[in-house]
Amino acid sequence: MYQNNYRPRYSARGGPWRGGRNTGRARRVRTFDPSFIIKNLNEDVSAVVEEKFTPKNSFADFEISSQLKDNVGRRGYTDPTPIQDQAIPEILAGHDVVGIANTGTGKTGAFLIPLIDKVVKNKAQKVLIVTPTRELAVQIEKELYSFTKDLGIFSTICIGGMPIRKQIYHLNRRPHFVIGTPGRLLDLCEQRCINFADYQTVVLDEVDRMLDMGFLPDMERIISKLPSPRQSLFFSATITDKVRAVMNKFTAQPVTISVKITDTLAKVKQDVVRVNGKGKTGMLIELLYSEEFEKVLVFGRTKRGVETLSRELTRNGFQAASIHGNKSQNQRQHALEQFKLGRVKVLLATDVASRGLDIDDISHVINYDLPETYEDYIHRIGRTGRANKKGTAITFVA
Repeated sequence: MYQNNYRPRYSARGGPWRGGRNTGRARRVRTFDPSFIIKNLNEDVSAVVEEKFTPKNSFADFEISSQLKDNVGRRGYTDPTPIQDQAIPEILAGHDVVGIANTGTGKTGAFLIPLIDKVVKNKAQKVLIVTPTRELAVQIEKELYSFTKDLGIFSTICIGGMPIRKQIYHLNRRPHFVIGTPGRLLDLCEQRCINFADYQTVVLDEVDRMLDMGFLPDMERIISKLPSPRQSLFFSATITDKVRAVMNKFTAQPVTISVKITDTLAKVKQDVVRVNGKGKTGMLIELLYSEEFEKVLVFGRTKRGVETLSRELTRNGFQAASIHGNKSQNQRQHALEQFKLGRVKVLLATDVASRGLDIDDISHVINYDLPETYEDYIHRIGRTGRANKKGTAITFVA
């Protein structure tokens, strides 16, 4: 078992000094140490008390096609989550919707189910879904596929890191749903392979992450080419001034739905491990030998560090894989699939590569390196404790 020692650090954004590359000067690495907030969280038990949610609707209540209801049931959906319970009726009514919700709250089903029904009832409808990352786009398409059995609905995915010619071929077949990342969608638009004016329904998913990743100019260009009127669905975990500015350009008199409950982290036990001068790699290996560490996501700061650590764990007999910016899309997708299927016990990732990860049954998240910000910390630990299951997040602190 790991040690549960708390020594609060009051400087939330203080961080270690690293020597600058090939210079005598030091550069400051921005980090967020969660020790203090974790200490307060454990002292204030009420902070993690979560009210039991009772949905107002059932999936049987929603006015959607019978085949779609069958597909939803086959997918294992029983009672709607809070975002599904509130958003699905509004989307079915044709309203613009702003959903403030983290990943893991069921928001993908919240917009896919009513939009699939919209297309079932009018096959001339076309839906564009814009996501910040390739991984999230792939996951949305997989969920879409599971909901559209025997409905005659077709989709394509348009993301970087994959052959563009194949994507152009599928676009020429006029799919009902197009799911893509901003850069690749704009590339296809410039080549006149996609016309955004043809899409009467548009979804922007994880908008705060798109802004974090520098996609604001791309988003503004896409929005400027959309038709009016249209139905616009907008999802973000946070609403900052920048997010609100995009929202105001994108939506018209939207219905706002917020389902954030203590950052949806009531099911995540948060802990710190004091390194105290010991090697972090050895401490990580010691933790991973414990039986309760069944499916572990480890976050590192750099691509090189993540890759080196992955190789070290493999040398020590662990089934490990890594995802980061130096990996091809096929390599990243293969690693994710192996992790989802349980063939890999430990997945190591950088923050950028992990955006949009939606993987069930992650038992532990380990912050091998400190995150840069509080928002990054919340994003990381939110990969566990999903779908009404408990999870544990551990942060290594010097």
